[in-house]
Amino acid sequence: MVSRNAPFEEIEIGQLPDPVPGPGEVVVDVAAAEANYPDILAIEGRYQIKPPLPFSPGKSAAGRISAVGEGVSTFKTGDFVSVQVEYGAYAEKLRVAAAHCFHAPAGIPAEKAAALGLVYQTAWFALKDRASFKPGEIVLVLGASGGVGVASVQLAKALGARMVIAGVLGAENAKVAREAGADHVIELGDPDLRESLRRQVGEFTSGHGVDVVIDPVGGDANAAALRAMAWCGRLVVIGFASGTIPAIKANYLLVKNIAVSGLQWSDYRDRTPERMQEAQREIFALYVGGKIDPMISRVLPLAEFKEALRSLRDGKAQGKIILSVRPS
Repeated sequence: MVSRNAPFEEIEIGQLPDPVPGPGEVVVDVAAAEANYPDILAIEGRYQIKPPLPFSPGKSAAGRISAVGEGVSTFKTGDFVSVQVEYGAYAEKLRVAAAHCFHAPAGIPAEKAAALGLVYQTAWFALKDRASFKPGEIVLVLGASGGVGVASVQLAKALGARMVIAGVLGAENAKVAREAGADHVIELGDPDLRESLRRQVGEFTSGHGVDVVIDPVGGDANAAALRAMAWCGRLVVIGFASGTIPAIKANYLLVKNIAVSGLQWSDYRDRTPERMQEAQREIFALYVGGKIDPMISRVLPLAEFKEALRSLRDGKAQGKIILSVRPS
């Protein structure tokens, strides 16, 4: 429970009254929650949206509905759902708008239902809405071993990419990216990344370049990727895991008719909940069809949330880390 904004190491498990659903809301008994880097920013008061104190962090979870508020007709007590919220998922019980709940496929483990939430929706909106991805295009995913990165690689392949190139740091992360389905891997730690990334992309694509860049990293990788883009390429900025916000050189945009856009996932949740429903239906359908499968590297008890966040902060998380709250 976050009673004050502080480093996450100073936050402890606490007790809040059980939530009661209001009109249009349900209460979910959480089975599993997804740990994500923005949780750290929310705890420390550095996220763009600051929850009112006290609060529980966490943006994505899965569990069973235990109470239904007035006016809710799409869900009933006992339904197994995944949920997307601004905060609150690190808890035993979660009050959430019914519009932000999604019927989970029969038999899906709670850990996977939670893992197919925020990062897959982020990747889905980045590819389909912001990048206007088309089957047959070539996609470069930076930070391809992390949560959003793995989801982007898998979804790009599942949606018909001709080639997916992964940008990673180190051999272990390269292995993760290949397991996710990447066709080629580029080492982002190269001291001459500005030249080496463009050269390698040129070799992989026979000089075409990449049509789409998904960038949750920022920093030097962003600038290098911009130089490796094809004519009318689209780069989507998702975050700055490198710690450095890049300055975009507009001359590259002009020369190749390149478009750069940003993605704030929370806006889709709040402004177009029907679009979120569409996204989650397709994500679950791709999972059921064997086209995607979340790579969960660790499942930790909720009480060990600090270890999960420490791994995310230090860049050691590969795929997803899930917090187990109660048995499915």
